[in-house]
Amino acid sequence: MSGPQESGVFTALRTQLQGAATEFAGGPDALEGILLGMVDDVDRAVREPLEIFPVCHHSPASALAMARRLREKQPKVVYLELCEDMAPLLTELRNCRLPVAVQAFAGEIDGFPQEWAPLSVVAPITEASAEYQAIAYALDTPGVELVLVDRSSDHVFQWDRATATKATETDGSPAEAEEAPKSEEAALHGEAVGVEIGDLRPRFAELEEHLLRHGKVRHWSEWWHQYVEVPLGDSDHDTYRQVMFLIGSLFRRLAPGDGDRVRVDEDRERYMWTRMREHLTATGTDPEDCLYVCGAFHAASRVEEFGVAGRSGAFTISPRTATTWQYGLIPSSHAAIEAQFGLAAGSVSIAATQWQKSLNRTRVRPYRLEGQAGARKSRAKKALPAAASAAQAPATDRLTGFLHQPPVLDSLDEAELLGWSVDIVRAARRNGYLASTADAIAVFETSILLAGMRDRAKPTPYDFQDAAVTCIEKDSVPGRRDVRRLVEIMMGGDRIGQVGYEALPPLARDVYDRLEPLGLKLQQRGVQRALLDIAGRPELEACSDVLWMLRRLMPAGAARPIMGERRLGERSIQESWDLALGTHQRALIELGYEGVSLEQVLEQRLRRDAYGPRATTAGVLAAVEDTLLYLRSGRLADELGTHALKVLAAERSVDGAPEVLRRARALLAYYRTSQPELPAWIESFVKAGYAHYCTLLPTAFRDGDATVGQVAAMLGFLFSMESLALSLGCDRTQLELAVAQSHPDDPSKTALLWAAQVQLGTLSRAELRSRCATLLDNPLVVPSYPRYLNGFVHALEPVPGLADVVVEAVSNAFGRLPDTVLLPWLPLLITTLRKGAADLAPLLIREAGRIFPGRLPALDAWIPPWRVPQEDPFAASRAQRAATAPRGAALLAAHPATCDAVAELLGCEDGWQPHDAPARPGAALLSTHPVTCDAVAELLGCEGDWAAEGDTAAAGAALTLRHPATAEALEPLLADR
Repeated sequence: MSGPQESGVFTALRTQLQGAATEFAGGPDALEGILLGMVDDVDRAVREPLEIFPVCHHSPASALAMARRLREKQPKVVYLELCEDMAPLLTELRNCRLPVAVQAFAGEIDGFPQEWAPLSVVAPITEASAEYQAIAYALDTPGVELVLVDRSSDHVFQWDRATATKATETDGSPAEAEEAPKSEEAALHGEAVGVEIGDLRPRFAELEEHLLRHGKVRHWSEWWHQYVEVPLGDSDHDTYRQVMFLIGSLFRRLAPGDGDRVRVDEDRERYMWTRMREHLTATGTDPEDCLYVCGAFHAASRVEEFGVAGRSGAFTISPRTATTWQYGLIPSSHAAIEAQFGLAAGSVSIAATQWQKSLNRTRVRPYRLEGQAGARKSRAKKALPAAASAAQAPATDRLTGFLHQPPVLDSLDEAELLGWSVDIVRAARRNGYLASTADAIAVFETSILLAGMRDRAKPTPYDFQDAAVTCIEKDSVPGRRDVRRLVEIMMGGDRIGQVGYEALPPLARDVYDRLEPLGLKLQQRGVQRALLDIAGRPELEACSDVLWMLRRLMPAGAARPIMGERRLGERSIQESWDLALGTHQRALIELGYEGVSLEQVLEQRLRRDAYGPRATTAGVLAAVEDTLLYLRSGRLADELGTHALKVLAAERSVDGAPEVLRRARALLAYYRTSQPELPAWIESFVKAGYAHYCTLLPTAFRDGDATVGQVAAMLGFLFSMESLALSLGCDRTQLELAVAQSHPDDPSKTALLWAAQVQLGTLSRAELRSRCATLLDNPLVVPSYPRYLNGFVHALEPVPGLADVVVEAVSNAFGRLPDTVLLPWLPLLITTLRKGAADLAPLLIREAGRIFPGRLPALDAWIPPWRVPQEDPFAASRAQRAATAPRGAALLAAHPATCDAVAELLGCEDGWQPHDAPARPGAALLSTHPVTCDAVAELLGCEGDWAAEGDTAAAGAALTLRHPATAEALEPLLADR
């Protein structure tokens, strides 16, 4: 691209810079090209017929110069560097209290990577900014058109991929950690990508470091305040423009060669000039009647499309994606602007204070939107006359004089500095510092000393801040705020904006309307206490529903319940809430982008969670539970519950088994108590879950990644749902086979398997106790005994009846093992139980409290139940019968029905023997097959011995002689026979 045609306005300045470059660099080189190129950029921008007004974001000097220029020129068209799709929102600024941010939000995206969602673009606006002056002038002045010419929000993410992925990719550097938002106010913009009007900061790190070092300042905001804001505060319009053009050109030419960022900057400039030429052509507006407000960095542009007469047709604006964007206003704050754009803490507050001082000093009347919060009522404005715009005066060289003049040293304002010193000491004492009058004097003198060391006659707010920290803070911070923060508050504080009711989306207005019966000012910031007596005022139940949905959808601090809870099948009669909806207004507004009511948004989120690609069975059941809790929608619950069956069938792991068990039990209990019959989906879920977990059980026992808690949850589901599953057609043999095929290696899972076998009846309690005793007798197994105990404790989930056995196992370990063995693995036992079975500990403790004595003196004489000798319950009755029973078959005669039934089963048809008949030798079948008699007696739990040979009792039934209780036990079983 060929260089711009030079004018004779800056000939003298070019000559001086060329001589300086030759002298300092030893001859013409790149330095001369940079210096002369900067003058060419200024010359080109000044000569443009469409007046360019360069600004710096949140700069009081820019805002003051803008207000003066608008009243002087009265342009008919104002072109503003702001996303063109945000234009309809600007009229709503009059319903807000600044600062606020214009936001474009996209929850569901189409055309971008899904990991970027949600997309958010914000453009913060403060009163002390040039763009707000332009917006207020254009919207409240009849006959003036405001045209936004910057790329759309969709193009922000199309063009700048690095910015778009900034929220999802972090390198974890210490600098980023230090600059992260540390307060709630600093996070008002969330993770949005910021669009900054008038971004003006050097992108060359060495240049910024050089400016800070030679300017004797700590950060960029202080350098800008000292060397740009103050000198340009009272300058005329031409001087202001030329200086800003020069600064923008300097930063642009010394920017590093970041190809992507340079490409985006140049495309933005082509985009804006293309839009302006299109508007000029469509409306036929004279460029002399227009004003182009943009950042100084973009004002000194060198693209071929620059200017009204620039090249046309070469740049093609790409179409937007299919993403649906929604727009609104969200509250902003000085801290949020500083955090998002990397400004020094307190710089925006200091700029706001400087803006008020400049207005009082210069008597300039700023523009403010009609109806703006805090604005004075003004008389109606008349339409602009036809010839209100005067021709732009020929440009003159004001830059040379500005660069040659020495810095103006403001005289020391002792009254202002004394006031600052007294105020900071007062604020420090209120916040716990031991400050006194001597500290106020020290701060005053130190401020003057620091300003003198930095070549300033008048201390700046930054000098005063450093002096206050040095003299007051000393060693520690006694309160919540340090001295630096106290100075920021004193200088203006962190002003937080608010979006008015009329500018809120329908959902937010609906929330405020539905909560109106509470009688609270919910739009105010801070925490407010709401008391709901639902029993006395039934109309407050609707407010309770809204609050519970807000708790589910919004951040934790927005709606926090103090008293009352919401569970399945339960309703509170009184509730108490801490509400901070005004503090979390941004989150409430962003809910409005998702729907028009809370119920709609909640249903959409529940569906998204249930049908998402990463949905789990536990997550779908949680969605079902939330549906019943907050929406009371049986239709949606049935739909999501049916979908849970599909998700369960697709799962191949047991990671969510504990959560599935907990939620399935809760839903089953709710339906059993609230409905006459169970829904079809939950019956199908129990059947499918029974078969599913039976199939996975052997694998889970062997899988090293499956924890003992997850396997215990699977067994808990199988055993607790077994009765319902069997009634629905499931086969218990499937569970028995699954347990029989399980062969764990882990001690915890082995103990869990033993508990399952006890529940199924394949292992007796006596055998389980014997195995535990064997473990304690084996020195090689003792170190891993805590893991067995961990498995036993987890077994209380599926088999709660084993609590006494678990207490016995723990007690035996403490009673039998010596201290040399017990003490080393005792910490392991405690940490293992605390980590994996904390929720089951109450059941174990309750069982131990039932078994152990309640008082210490009784402990000495106490004998554990498992050590008390087990007496035969039939021994006494058997001895009495043997002593009193006559020789012969007296029992058979007493219970003839039993004998008849046994005879019929055995195929004996001889009938009873007469009394006078000779006695037979006894029951020949029983004598021939004694094993059968023993087996029957063992099944019935009868114990005894055969009668001695030759005993006269053999004349009776041998079965009754050996097992006198057998006939009594068989009689009720065979009564029907």
